[in-house]
Amino acid sequence: MKLTKKRVVLFLLFIFPLICFLILSTGKNNFTKLPVATANVIDVSAIDVAKTFKGNISVVCFLGEDMEANQGGFFNLNEKIYKKFIEYNNFQIIAIYPEGKEQEAKQIEQKISAFTDMVKWNFIPGSKEDIIALHNSFNSNDKLINLYTFKAFLVDKNGDLRARADDKENKHRETAGYNMNSVADLEQDNER
Repeated sequence: MKLTKKRVVLFLLFIFPLICFLILSTGKNNFTKLPVATANVIDVSAIDVAKTFKGNISVVCFLGEDMEANQGGFFNLNEKIYKKFIEYNNFQIIAIYPEGKEQEAKQIEQKISAFTDMVKWNFIPGSKEDIIALHNSFNSNDKLINLYTFKAFLVDKNGDLRARADDKENKHRETAGYNMNSVADLEQDNER
């Protein structure tokens, strides 16, 4: 077989990009590098039977009683995490809010939807007891204040909480959960 300019060009235009795609598509996502912080957290199906952590990569956030005051973190989460992983088939964001706050949750959803496709955002109402039980199952050091925390949590396909390894530079920083109000904190583990 003779190597002509025509064959070289065809190879570079069609075969080489296909090979690159196949190599890159077999890679693993960044969240698989994170260690398990808490095994077998309470499944979100305890709050909404139509939703589950099993088989999904889930980012969980707690919207709280005063969603309007806390909305900045939800926009950061949307921009830095959701938009980056929306193409991943089994990815979802679970936004838990107190029962009776449906109108406020709808307003937050409408504001975020102005910037993105909300197909993988799940807004789920829960009782105070269910929200506290779910948060407590994460074994996080932060406390829910008015059913809100500025932390977002990553739950893997097995229902285990994933978090960054111990922070040797800042020993007082909690490793479970990501500060939604800090773009740098949300991006830290995505950069690796």
